[in-house]
Amino acid sequence: MVTARVPDVDPGNAAQLGAWDGAQGAYWAAQADHFDRAVARYDEPFLAAADLHPGDRVLDVGCGTGRTTRDAARVTGSALGVDLSSAMLEVARQRAAAEGLTGVRFEQADAQVAAFPPAGFDVAVSRTGAMFFADPVAALANVGRALVPGGRLVLLVWQALEANEWMTEILGALAAGRPLPAPPPGAPGPFSLADPGRIHEVLTASGHRQVEIEGLVEPEWWGADVDDALRFVLGFAGWLLDGLDDAARGRALADLRRRLADHVTPDGVEFGSAAWLVTARRP
Repeated sequence: MVTARVPDVDPGNAAQLGAWDGAQGAYWAAQADHFDRAVARYDEPFLAAADLHPGDRVLDVGCGTGRTTRDAARVTGSALGVDLSSAMLEVARQRAAAEGLTGVRFEQADAQVAAFPPAGFDVAVSRTGAMFFADPVAALANVGRALVPGGRLVLLVWQALEANEWMTEILGALAAGRPLPAPPPGAPGPFSLADPGRIHEVLTASGHRQVEIEGLVEPEWWGADVDDALRFVLGFAGWLLDGLDDAARGRALADLRRRLADHVTPDGVEFGSAAWLVTARRP
């Protein structure tokens, strides 16, 4: 019997490993196409900011099922994607092989402590992954040491909760009138880098310079129709219904279905979203 190697993980990221290498990561792996399409409108400006060229060596942090890693490798010929989720990484490997991308590698690793080769990469990117580190300064410093002098760092992180309709609408329905616990400021989560001041602080403290932040606003796709979007949402956020009695649960689901129906477009169910496109350089 072969036992899978558990990656070296900073103790502060143990909960993230449990989630992403557990049920949460398995769901993302199974729904890879849905999640990729949800944020697809950010892909073009994100990759443009990375300014990739043939021969660049790319590190993709929190690569998930590898969409950005593969996109980068098609331009540069070489990319390494790292993530905590073994299930998502397996999907990433399968898709890279199916696409005939031989210069792509995927490794299960915590980028906060991973032993990357010093100055081993020209560009580091992270599409909605940098918000989940227990210590983002330590993580981005470690990523920075993996960049050559003058190497580029490109992050896509969410703006504040209230600027992201996809989250306020889902939470508004599934909370069913209950106050939901909010994470402490700066705790790992989708909105931990929502404040531009904090972004500057984290990147400067981690050794990066020439920090620039651009606001992007794009619709997010959540399903082909209401039923498709409802299944998708409940697959990752249905736990918010825990503790409700049958009547309250029914009201919450009806409210969610109504909100999804209110956002049907010719392209499917779409909600507003807002992100920061962050670029910086290694001195």
